[in-house]
Amino acid sequence: MLKPAFLFVAAVVATSGAAREQDRRSPNEIVAAAPASDWVAIAPSDLLVMTLAPDAGGKPRQVVIQLMPPPFSQGWVENIRTLARAGWYDGLSVNRVQDNYVAQWGDPDGEDAAKAKKLPAGLRVMDRADYAHQLNAIAVLMNPCGDRSKVRSVWLCDPYAPGASFRRGWPVSTDGAREWPVHCYGMVGVGRGMPPDTGSGAELYAVIGHAPRHLDRNIALVGRVVEGIEHLSSLPRGTEALGFYKTPQERVPIVSIRLARDLPEADPASSSEAAGQQTRPRFQYLSTESATFAAYADARANRRDPFFIQPAGGADVCNIPVPVRRLPAP
Repeated sequence: MLKPAFLFVAAVVATSGAAREQDRRSPNEIVAAAPASDWVAIAPSDLLVMTLAPDAGGKPRQVVIQLMPPPFSQGWVENIRTLARAGWYDGLSVNRVQDNYVAQWGDPDGEDAAKAKKLPAGLRVMDRADYAHQLNAIAVLMNPCGDRSKVRSVWLCDPYAPGASFRRGWPVSTDGAREWPVHCYGMVGVGRGMPPDTGSGAELYAVIGHAPRHLDRNIALVGRVVEGIEHLSSLPRGTEALGFYKTPQERVPIVSIRLARDLPEADPASSSEAAGQQTRPRFQYLSTESATFAAYADARANRRDPFFIQPAGGADVCNIPVPVRRLPAP
């Protein structure tokens, strides 16, 4: 029996080949035409707003992270909410930027017991079994890697697992018994030490290079950057081992990290945003259970718009980024 999360794949993408051939719109054009009902609001409690110190030119830098919804990584996600509500991240820094890999932030003295910033009480200790989610029913896996003519738009060939798809707006892989989120560009994970340590959420990183899928099920993924990734990906690379900065002066200070629900809503009648005051951002993502997303995924895998000469005939799960859009202030 198919797990309901994947049941939509057979239903939604069962569009005839002829119908798909006639749709020569680009992926962006398909997304732009999506009806309002295909967009899902991201709850303010699921948005993490990280404000970095201004750049050398005085330009503000803000990174917005969408936290992962159930059933994935919820212990770590709750720890991150606890840390953000306590203001624990404030005054820390981006300490590591490794080219084509990750940008990592947290307490630069975290490994020195005498200097480390004290963590708030109540943080959960997670087990490595929680890197993946156990399915209630065994999913019947298609084999899209065999016959390329049978590749489905949103059920994908995956060299790292028997299958890959999307669940509640997130890219996931599955072996039929479990499913887990995957390390695509912009995904946010939890730094940790050697096993059995699984990290608390006090140290986080964002993927800023080619998808390091070998990290799947080895580190907890807790979210993705939905706005401001350029403020992490463009940082100078660290010159020490693993991209750590050599001196404290090279680190990028973190002014604050807050949940969006703890920020005031923007007032269109005021100039608070223009003055640099933090206000609550609003975002939506394109439902991965919608017909629009199936058409968009198919277009990403088989570009038919005029620029392309030869459609690829397939796509990696990380090459189908879930569309996210910012909404204006109410």
